[in-house]
Amino acid sequence: MFRSRHLTRAARVVGTSAAAAALSVAAAQTALACSIADFSAAPACDSSGKPVVRVTDKDPSGTPATLTLKIELSMPGGERDLDTQTIQHPTAQGVSVDLHPLTWHAGQTFVIHVKAGDSVDEDLKPPVVVPDNFTCAPAGSSSASPTPTAPASSAPTAPASSAPSATPAPVHSGGGTAASPVASSAPSPAGGGTHLASTGASGNTPLIAGAAAALVLAGAGIVTALRRRTAHRAG
Repeated sequence: MFRSRHLTRAARVVGTSAAAAALSVAAAQTALACSIADFSAAPACDSSGKPVVRVTDKDPSGTPATLTLKIELSMPGGERDLDTQTIQHPTAQGVSVDLHPLTWHAGQTFVIHVKAGDSVDEDLKPPVVVPDNFTCAPAGSSSASPTPTAPASSAPTAPASSAPSATPAPVHSGGGTAASPVASSAPSPAGGGTHLASTGASGNTPLIAGAAAALVLAGAGIVTALRRRTAHRAG
C-alpha cells in the first residue's frame, strides 16, 4: 500500500516536470518563430554604384525567406514584380540581400513581399520611398568634396595711363616735315582759352602790375610829405 502511494507521487512529479519542459520548449519555439518584424528595407547602393532596395532579415529561427520587389503603379491596386531574391540562412545578427529596380527616381514607391515558411506571407510595411536627395556614386569614384572656387585677386588694378598719346606730325607735300606742337593736357585758365605765353606775358603779370602801382602811390606820398616839410622850414 505504501509502495503504491510512493509510485503514484513519483509519477505525478515526473508528469509535472515533463509538462513544464514541454511548455518551455513551446515558449522557446514561439520566441524564435519568424515574423514580419524581423525584416527591414531601405534604399542603398550596391558594389557597382547602382541604387537598390536592401532588405535585412534578423530571423533567429533561421527560416528561409523569399523576397519579391514590386513597384506601385498609379492605377488603383496596380503593382508589378521587378526582382526576387531568397535568404537561405538568416541569423539574429542579420543577413541582407539587394533587390534591383528597373527605374529609380525621387518619390518612387516600392513594396517588398515576404514569404518565410508558414509564418510570414505579407507585404513589408511601410513601403520604401526613394528620397529626394538620394544618389549613388559610380563604381570606382570617390566622393570628394566640391573644389572651392579660387577667390578673385584683391590686388588693385593699375589705373590706365592718363598721359595723352603723342600726335604724329603731319607730313607736308613740300618735302619738308614741320614738327607739330603737342597739345598740352593741362586745363586752360579761366577767363579765356588764349595762353599768355603767346603774347610774351607771364601768368603773374596782374600781381606785378598791382605791386608796381602800390609802389608808385607810396613814392608819391613820400614826395608830397618831403615838399610840405621843406616848405614849413622855409617859412
